[in-house]
Amino acid sequence: MTDWELWACAQRVIKEHGADAPEHVATMIARMVAAANEGGIVTWQAIAERVDQLMDYRTGRPLSKQ
Repeated sequence: MTDWELWACAQRVIKEHGADAPEHVATMIARMVAAANEGGIVTWQAIAERVDQLMDYRTGRPLSKQ
């Protein structure tokens, strides 16, 4: 996946799961591990990094534009 696609996936996960986005990503990584899907693990870890950057964990909401 391209960097742009990974950012788009992270934004979609946040839009769909809100404050539960990190938990959803962790679940997806666990599923990839259980399936021994190395490509999936790497992809979801990259999405996790981007979700982490986009989320404001103090409020559990995406960072607002100022």
